[in-house]
Amino acid sequence: PLEESGSTAYLRPEPAQGIYVNYQLVQGSTRMKIPFGIAQIGKAFRNEIIARNFIFRTREFEQMEMQYFTQPGKDDNALIEWKQKRIDFYNDVLGISPEKLRFHQHGDNELAHYAKEAWDIEYNFPFGWSEIEGIHNRTDFDLKNHEEFSGKNLKYFDQENNERYLPYIIETSAGLNRILLAVLSDS
Repeated sequence: PLEESGSTAYLRPEPAQGIYVNYQLVQGSTRMKIPFGIAQIGKAFRNEIIARNFIFRTREFEQMEMQYFTQPGKDDNALIEWKQKRIDFYNDVLGISPEKLRFHQHGDNELAHYAKEAWDIEYNFPFGWSEIEGIHNRTDFDLKNHEEFSGKNLKYFDQENNERYLPYIIETSAGLNRILLAVLSDS
């Protein structure tokens, strides 16, 4: 820590920004057609006052995220599809008891400024129901802002429909520590 304001540094609250910056490079170099997803795992940081509930809330954690790029107008169906895929992962792959899992839809007062719709998958821990993963319809908010501030055209060209558009994004974001704690608690 230094007193000079020019030395101020911030740790990233989520690893997704790298996906938005590289989306066009990945799409072009792999010749992916919409819909497609880019996933990654990385360190994320929170400014928590105190760590609590064992490893549920920590200042530094591993976050797994996927940004699924889809055509505007098909985003609602993509969100429904990813909600089902993610709950199936917890039930069928990890073997977590279905009665210990539920969806929580974000109300208007909980919805992030960038989200059209947001859901959490919650697990009933010994300390109560808490989020282990979020599934959000981020619309074209992120790409639109990157396009505006970088001056770079990020529109996707859909050859079949002969149109250009900014893809909508369905995001799944899960904390590895929270999933581990859910699996241990369920065991």
